[in-house]
Amino acid sequence: MLMAHYYAGIDLGTTATKAVVFNQKGDVLYQVSREYPMYHPQPECSTQHPQDLLTATKECIEDILARFEVRFISFSAAMQSLILVDEHHQAMTDCMIWADNRAADIADTLKQSITGQRFYDISGIPIHSFSPMTKIAWLKEHEPSLLASAHKLISAKEYIWYHLTHEYTIDTTLASGTGLMDIHSLQWSEEILNYLSIQKTQLSIIVKSTHRAYCKQYGLELVSGGGDGILANLGSGAITPDKMALTIGTSGAVRVVSSQPFIDPQMRTQCYHLFDTEYLKLGAVNNGAVVLQWLKNNILETVETYQELFEKAEQVPVGSEGLLFVPYILGERAPIWDAKAKGIMIGLDMQHTQGHIIRASMEGILFGLKQIAEVLVPQKETLSNMTLMVSGGFAKSNFWLQMTADIFQMKVEVSNTIESSAWGAVLLGFQSFGIEYKNEIKNEIVFYPNKGNSRVYQQGFERFKNVYTQFLKV
Repeated sequence: MLMAHYYAGIDLGTTATKAVVFNQKGDVLYQVSREYPMYHPQPECSTQHPQDLLTATKECIEDILARFEVRFISFSAAMQSLILVDEHHQAMTDCMIWADNRAADIADTLKQSITGQRFYDISGIPIHSFSPMTKIAWLKEHEPSLLASAHKLISAKEYIWYHLTHEYTIDTTLASGTGLMDIHSLQWSEEILNYLSIQKTQLSIIVKSTHRAYCKQYGLELVSGGGDGILANLGSGAITPDKMALTIGTSGAVRVVSSQPFIDPQMRTQCYHLFDTEYLKLGAVNNGAVVLQWLKNNILETVETYQELFEKAEQVPVGSEGLLFVPYILGERAPIWDAKAKGIMIGLDMQHTQGHIIRASMEGILFGLKQIAEVLVPQKETLSNMTLMVSGGFAKSNFWLQMTADIFQMKVEVSNTIESSAWGAVLLGFQSFGIEYKNEIKNEIVFYPNKGNSRVYQQGFERFKNVYTQFLKV
């Protein structure tokens, strides 16, 4: 076992849990991950087994502790999940993840009402099936006895946290994503809870992201941490107004720091608490790299690596020679908030190859995210002068990163650790323990926009924004 100043971040993701060990400079010394499946037992259902998540987390912890003596472990977690737990602290349901869409009809009805607008104004979270609030509303209508008998209504991270610390707590970042918390007071909203017919005692106690608890099983302190996308901002250094964070993993998001809660009149964006008096205004999409996974496995049915697919796409001209893909294969969140939205491919003809379809998919993912960026920062000159701080699996592809710079027409920076969520969790641990930290992470990789590609991409982007609206009329 190595003895020194080491710190671990646990990243509880949608498809896997990852443990990353850092030194105090932020260098990644070691990482390990454990994957788990997603289940679709019925149409619109996307679930995971809570025990799978807990087992994966424990295996990752045990792996790193066998190699390093860490000062603490801090958590980053995927948001918007829901598990019902009984009085014996056992799961009564599978984990409904953010992609679970069974509450779509309820969300659509509520969204159009005065009550729905009121709840958005309180929480900063759009009325959509991704949120635990609408999931609970669905349970109230379809499983009222189950909901009433639940001891706790918690997220996957809270479930794991309880089984490691024996306390039910939730940090303000995760709580602000539930649709149940008043973003202005940072407390559970009595008005929303009354509407759902649930009690405050069924929810965890809200704590700061720097909250820590002792894990007797592993003999060390755990730090609460926060939501993965939010910590990606912290870990990548995108915590000043001149920087915008972009993450593409299974899903994707664009985020900007705000000094106060941001409530969009058109209900297109989300607002989360970051820390202290800082907030994040953001838009998240369902359709990130999962689109490429679907394309590879279901459409192309190939065993080629993603790098090999990207090489095919790189041979295709900018703009995919008129082929446009609006990749709403999982419905979509920001900015349209339509859980029933479908993917649309336009302009397909005989000249198009696999490479065209791959490139159009990559471009379509980025067009959707750029649409959010323009909502968050509507002043075009201000937006173009910001730096785009990127993280997530896509940051491993220089081809995709250059495409990002060209489509956004912004400077793109990649830090020397793409494990920004886990590193953001560790930074909260430093704050919790009073450990001084001097930011020594340099953004070693920089991509500048190719102005020559601007016109083609802008034309494609304008088409992209119009396609969905026109499709609704068909």
